[in-house]
Amino acid sequence: MNLSVRADQLREGRTPFVLATVVRAERPTSAKAGDRALVLPDGTIEGFVGGTCAESTVRLQGLRLLETGESTLLRITPDDEGPDPRPGAEGLLTVANPCLSGGTLEIFLEAMIPAPLVFVYGEAPVARALADVARAVGWEGFRAPDSQTPIPLDASAVVVASHGRDEAEILTAAVKARIPYVALVASRRRATAVLAELALTDAERGTIHAPAGLDIGARTAPEIALSVLAEIVSNRPRQTAPPPGRIMLPLLEKKTTVQTAKDPVCNMDVAIVPDALHYQHEGTVYYFCGTGCRRAFADDPARYL
Repeated sequence: MNLSVRADQLREGRTPFVLATVVRAERPTSAKAGDRALVLPDGTIEGFVGGTCAESTVRLQGLRLLETGESTLLRITPDDEGPDPRPGAEGLLTVANPCLSGGTLEIFLEAMIPAPLVFVYGEAPVARALADVARAVGWEGFRAPDSQTPIPLDASAVVVASHGRDEAEILTAAVKARIPYVALVASRRRATAVLAELALTDAERGTIHAPAGLDIGARTAPEIALSVLAEIVSNRPRQTAPPPGRIMLPLLEKKTTVQTAKDPVCNMDVAIVPDALHYQHEGTVYYFCGTGCRRAFADDPARYL
């Protein structure tokens, strides 16, 4: 599939990814300027930016960028050259990969993170207005009618405006999933009563904004929606990209940390993903940046242990 078409599909599905583009290649390398690939949250690479050794480095650095939402220029070189001497080179991330065939690659890694998502439960006018206001500021506003609609793992906010329907269940799910902003649209008196019945610790209850929104004297549904979005923005954490998925009831916890292992042959960091190159020896699994390192280890494990 054409990578541009594939990237559009990922955007439509709110799947974060990293677009890797080779901007400079010094021979000998199998990649050339203009080659591109997509790094997906599960470590899958679609496209081509070099051989297995370069691909391993791109995978690991791409996964790390998906956690931060940042972009960077990655320089992969076979020798440990130290800091790049060129002006402005502080923006580069240089990785020495001794397994490369001899050339150097510079690859721009651009993290493509979906717009912040405000997930609203309810049919009330405030719920409808909040979804509209979120879209007006460039965020994505989605309104779910009931608790049967699962919470996306990448939601920046979950707001319950269902006027008594499924409130406790949704609030509990959102808190347990560690959604950055969780709120209940209700009067102060009713909000206190709802929080009291939640099967949460005092600390967990304290993370819920109830009543939702900043006190700006809002009266109409659009004004209340504006106050809620203002509070979301004021509490907005740094954008990160958890793995794709949805929170179903019963609850599922999310995990975002990239797990790595040292290649015992070249000492490179390797991302532990389902399709990572590995070899099992005496009950232990070892991971490798490329087929050459795996072959060398398999031929003589004792040499590297």
